Amino acid sequence: MSRNLSALSGRKGLQRNLFEQMGLAAIAADGTPAPEALAWLADEFLIGDANTYGSITAYDFMKPENRGKQIYICNGSACLCAGTQEKVNEIVKQHFEESAIGHMTCLGRCHENSSFHYQGKNYSGNSIDQLENLLKKEEVVQNGHYGVSAGYPLLTESFNDVKEFKALLYTALQSGPEKLLDEIKISQIRGRGGAGFPMGIKWEGCRNEISDEKFIICNADEGDPGAFSDRYLLEEKPLSVLFGMLIAGICTGANWGVLFIRAEYPEAVHTVEETIRQLLANKLIGEDILGSGFTFNFKVIKAQGAYICGEETALINAIEGQRPEVRTRPPFPTQQGLFLKPTVVNNVETLAAAKWIVENGGSAYARLGTEKSRGTKLVSLDGIFNRPGIVEVEMGTPLQKVIYELGGGFRKPVKALHIGGPLGGIVPVEKISSLTVDFESFAAEGFLLGHASIVCIPSDFPMIKYLEHLFQFAAFESCGKCFPCRLGTKRAHEMLHAAAHDMKTVNRELFMDLLNTLQQGSLCAHGGGIPLPARNALMYFVDELNLHFN
Repeated sequence: MSRNLSALSGRKGLQRNLFEQMGLAAIAADGTPAPEALAWLADEFLIGDANTYGSITAYDFMKPENRGKQIYICNGSACLCAGTQEKVNEIVKQHFEESAIGHMTCLGRCHENSSFHYQGKNYSGNSIDQLENLLKKEEVVQNGHYGVSAGYPLLTESFNDVKEFKALLYTALQSGPEKLLDEIKISQIRGRGGAGFPMGIKWEGCRNEISDEKFIICNADEGDPGAFSDRYLLEEKPLSVLFGMLIAGICTGANWGVLFIRAEYPEAVHTVEETIRQLLANKLIGEDILGSGFTFNFKVIKAQGAYICGEETALINAIEGQRPEVRTRPPFPTQQGLFLKPTVVNNVETLAAAKWIVENGGSAYARLGTEKSRGTKLVSLDGIFNRPGIVEVEMGTPLQKVIYELGGGFRKPVKALHIGGPLGGIVPVEKISSLTVDFESFAAEGFLLGHASIVCIPSDFPMIKYLEHLFQFAAFESCGKCFPCRLGTKRAHEMLHAAAHDMKTVNRELFMDLLNTLQQGSLCAHGGGIPLPARNALMYFVDELNLHFN
């Protein structure tokens, strides 16, 4: 982090942030900002040409290689395992030059696959068969709908009425920040983004900081391939997410809520912006909300394709117009975050749960789940399930129930489940019966619950190719700040690629040493977490992988 760049960026304020200006310049120049535009922004923000150019090269949808891209194909883990993307590629290449085709890593269409993005919209399922009609500007169904089943409806319960929103907000404002924060702490809710940090402690830390300005950031850029629970909440339950951010603002004394939403989720951006306009029209945000003296405004920022922005400090750097690199800590964001001001960063699902806690009380929430994993959890089931979609279950629910009862089992033979995103564990199917959906169960068995997305690895899909895919993703998405991650993920990908395609064997001792270096030496969980699925695979698929390791 450069404190000078943070301070200079903050001079223009949130409403005219550098990152957004870069994005607008990219749109105006067919995919990447023109040199003159970057120079103008450098002068405008007093940060130098090297900084603006260095920033845009870190994002898939602003880097120079993005110029002229017209259509994007999903290359996420779920679509890869479903085996649908080869057909998508073939059809797309019949209509577009190679140079006009880009990639997006997971469009949140993991439940039906065959995913691609065209002119600001996502498509999946059988939409690819209608690509010619789409190019002729004829109406084509976007698909994307999925089943939602709830073992315990907390996040999935109905909450789409502005009148209900108003009544609950009025009650919250009357309660006051101390009472609300106490309820959040009593609930013992932990962050749902993967780290599992207690939300109440984070909010209290920000509240205790003295500052003229504070921010609440909704991290909606956690693009774990296979996960689409954030998309569900943003598109189907936006009032819950926005309500949670308002409660965070009341508790901490923040007056701004920032939603940093994945560029890969254009429909979510539209839905949230429309909902904010609705709240503004009803005077439920803005100045002196409901006569309480509390002021709170929202700002939606469309991300530009960088998985590392799922890490909170990289996200903060991004908004400031810096490269999305991980910051060293301390200071923590609650002390010095966006523009060096106290900042709370929570993921979508964590914030959405605050509505139920405010309505029903922290004690009621704490009675759900297990001793260390309270409440409920959304689980994303990919297209290989007989009943793919979103499932909400109470923490502690047997994984076997999620897989075979709520998910209906598999429509084809499966040998393993990759749970919790790229950094999550690879769970062999024989271990399903020993796991429950909570942080401690997964940790005890050597896995990671994370976002609780489930990608099925078919029995006929080579594990060596899946590991190659994981490290290719990790190398491509590394922010590059620390040597272990920047170099280690690339070297691991090279070794696995040679094993998968050139019949070369990997030196097991060297590979394990590389995994240890990544885990112990990386600055954040991106490099530090990617060894976990590799170790799981080497432990549970010995016979298969022994062909490639010596």
